Amino acid sequence: MGYNGTIMFNLSILMSMKIHTEAVQFKADQKLHDYIAKKMEKLTTYFDRIINVEVKLRLENSGQVKDKVAEIQLQVPGQTLFAKETNKTFEQSIDGAVDNLRRQLTKYKDKLREQTPA
Repeated sequence: MGYNGTIMFNLSILMSMKIHTEAVQFKADQKLHDYIAKKMEKLTTYFDRIINVEVKLRLENSGQVKDKVAEIQLQVPGQTLFAKETNKTFEQSIDGAVDNLRRQLTKYKDKLREQTPA
């Protein structure tokens, strides 16, 4: 199974962004780490200068079905963006947090365009 140029280019973007994942009181499997990397790579389509990503996964002992928590902190030039989501699975929590960060990145990028003189 080979890689085409598009995948290699996307991987090079991802490698410039540092991703740190912390699983609190459980061990996240490689599949979950790969899922996180894929989602973070997708965020670079909205803003390609993400410096650092901190992902914290934890189980909440609330007795609820929605007890998987994902907290994601993104560092971009001059600002830190944050999103937290709780859902039934870690994948759903990550998806919700990424959607929130996508909106924040879009607003951040628009604000940067407004500040830059034409």
